[in-house]
Amino acid sequence: MSKTTKTFSIAPDGVDPAKVPTRELWTGKKIPAIGLGTFGSDRFNMQDIADAVLGAIEVGFRHIDCASVYGNEDLIGNSLKIAMDGGIKREELWITSKVWNDKHDDVINSCKKSLKDLQLDYLDLYLIHWPFPNFHAPGCDVDSRSPDAKPYIHENYMKTWRQMEKLVEMGLVKHIGTSNMTIPKLKLVLRDAKIKPACNEMELHPHFQQQELFDYVRENNIVPIGFCPIGSPNRPDRDKTDKDTVDIEDPVVKKIAARLGVHPAVVCLKWAVQRGQIPIPFSVHRDKYLSNLKLTVENLLSEEDMAELSKIDKNCRLIKGHVFLWKDGQTWEDLWDMSGEITPP
Repeated sequence: MSKTTKTFSIAPDGVDPAKVPTRELWTGKKIPAIGLGTFGSDRFNMQDIADAVLGAIEVGFRHIDCASVYGNEDLIGNSLKIAMDGGIKREELWITSKVWNDKHDDVINSCKKSLKDLQLDYLDLYLIHWPFPNFHAPGCDVDSRSPDAKPYIHENYMKTWRQMEKLVEMGLVKHIGTSNMTIPKLKLVLRDAKIKPACNEMELHPHFQQQELFDYVRENNIVPIGFCPIGSPNRPDRDKTDKDTVDIEDPVVKKIAARLGVHPAVVCLKWAVQRGQIPIPFSVHRDKYLSNLKLTVENLLSEEDMAELSKIDKNCRLIKGHVFLWKDGQTWEDLWDMSGEITPP
């Protein structure tokens, strides 16, 4: 598919975007309560992902979650242009991107590159992808470590955040936010930020509910966006361990799915939407991303279902971040402030 051969039209079997629930940010702006992820790891063709973006917009998606490190923003930009040339107004879309670890000291140029690739004048949301300024792109060896790897250093992070704030002042970004953070880190950012984070993107699924962090961001008017919402069965092999659990095979999830006559993945996504986070499932298959969107406008789970699902949390983090460790002898827990103190400000 290319922008010269593909035409755009709203799919008759799609979902009216006006019926998709939203979450309100502290700015008063509303963000669609489900988005399409665009990280296909090493398992999907990048053009297929770009085609899925256009297909998702055709069926009613208006929230697309991108990142520079995914390496496909230029192709996604073609899809966005087709949609907008075909009648979708820019203000109807919510487009997120993220600055990668090796650009913490060059945020503005990184954002401008994403805007150029995405063929946009502004981003609705721009996130700091990871709080560590360590270069490792998807596909790298999990056992390797960047020679210039460093822990979270708050003074340095705030220098990056000041550039994020500048992007808002320049009109290149409407909202800024964090990703892969912890409560100790967020406390420092909230203390020192001039412009508070609008969102925090974090791993969230029934087997990893992060209740304390989830409650903390909501109490501070930060909207939680959840990646890996069904447990990411297609995540890169480097992120898999023998101890990982599988959400869609959980007996409770399967029982509820059987009663409703849906796939267990639908239960995971509906749990996320009804809980109050914004899931960003990924799929290049039309039937799946259309089904994902349709479920947001249907009342599927009862209060009893939600209560039962709240009890299956296994604290199973799937995306552990091994490659961002900064010294020998560490485990991934150090990245998440689980086995030591963060570097003080």
